[in-house]
Amino acid sequence: MTTSRSTRLMAAVAGAGLIALALSGCGTPPWEQAQLQSSASSTPTSTPTIEPLVNELATGSTERKLVAGDAALTVRYWSSLSMDQWTVNANKPISFGLSATLGTDAGQGVYLSKVTLVPAVAGESGALAAPGAVSDQANVSPGYSIKDPYSYSQTFILPAVDPAATSMTLSFTYELLIQTTPTSTEYSKQTASDTLTIAIAP
Repeated sequence: MTTSRSTRLMAAVAGAGLIALALSGCGTPPWEQAQLQSSASSTPTSTPTIEPLVNELATGSTERKLVAGDAALTVRYWSSLSMDQWTVNANKPISFGLSATLGTDAGQGVYLSKVTLVPAVAGESGALAAPGAVSDQANVSPGYSIKDPYSYSQTFILPAVDPAATSMTLSFTYELLIQTTPTSTEYSKQTASDTLTIAIAP
């Protein structure tokens, strides 16, 4: 009777071992699968970053300090058209004024010989076709006097742009002639550059 009972006990233990072995060969146990699913569901997912549009005329105007050789330029930009009217179809005026001072001022003159504006247009998908460059070439020699207290001001009109446009970047180049001495007819040429980004109103 004892032998029979021992035999049945050993058979039961062996059977349990076989069942455990069979279960271990079937893949991940259900309780571990639940843990993996919980871990996967708790993993944070990245969300796209929305970058706000830059508008450097949002307050109505902006002022810059530029350097061209020994000359220091103060340039102010503004528009007579409010920013909510800077739409793709509108004619968009951009105005600017500048004056210069010299670091080693011995009485030389400072003159603006040419200013050029190159517009670039961008949309949500990237660069778009842009209007052509505009410029003002001085019609007096050696140029427009811009040494403080004198100054130069100008307004360029930017035409309609692509309907998909969301912003414009305006690149300005200022070409200066600086008198070598107060009485000289010789000049050194210096160049200053600046960029201005303006949002297009929807």
